[in-house]
Amino acid sequence: QVQLVESGGGLVQAGGSLRLSCAASGRTFSSYAMGWFRQAPGKEREFVAAISSTGRSTYIADSVKGRFTISRDNAKNTVALQMNSLKPEDTAVYYCARAQYGNANVNRDEYAYWGQGTQVTVSS
Repeated sequence: QVQLVESGGGLVQAGGSLRLSCAASGRTFSSYAMGWFRQAPGKEREFVAAISSTGRSTYIADSVKGRFTISRDNAKNTVALQMNSLKPEDTAVYYCARAQYGNANVNRDEYAYWGQGTQVTVSS
């Protein structure tokens, strides 16, 4: 059973930075793409960023492009989301997810395992 545990969320002022981390269990972490999604109150869960199994390909949502970056460390079974220049509209619960394949994917349905989420709140 795959377990994903996010950390690093919190309260930050607009313009600030946070780094989210996701630790994954299991020995096959390096075989699968990983992604970050977020869900604000009353809204659908939306794609934020994805990274391929090797780390060579990434996708970033237009809404956060230039401010967020995704990275992974296959030796440590972790994936990170560096968030800079945060805005109040970035406030949401952020979820780490493991894809069913190695290719990075923006489609929520392509992700089989999800973490519990970590709250990010950006004050104006």
